[in-house]
Amino acid sequence: MEEPPHDTTHWTSAAMAEAVGVSVSSVQRVWRAHGLQPHPIRQFKLSKDSEFVDKRRDIVGLYVDPPAHAVVLSVDEKSQIQALDRTQPGLPLRKGRAVTMTHDYKRHGRPRCSLR
Repeated sequence: MEEPPHDTTHWTSAAMAEAVGVSVSSVQRVWRAHGLQPHPIRQFKLSKDSEFVDKRRDIVGLYVDPPAHAVVLSVDEKSQIQALDRTQPGLPLRKGRAVTMTHDYKRHGRPRCSLR
């Protein structure tokens, strides 16, 4: 129930084994015996955008039927590095429940850019 060591975002079996003083396989056996899966994450977001469905159709349409001689690129502004600091803490790991986290995150002053 403690924070992971150093600048890591989650406990690994190797980090847990080192912290407790047992083998990695022992940590994995204990996690398995208690049904703990510390790495799976479930998250979702319901959009409040009234035009969401239309925008989604436009974007999916580009992939399904791209214009002739076009290159379709996807850029995700929420890279794993940026999305580490969430606006609210997640719920703790419990048997049968994956780690939870909010869909939004703190930007830490990084400006948004858009190419037109």
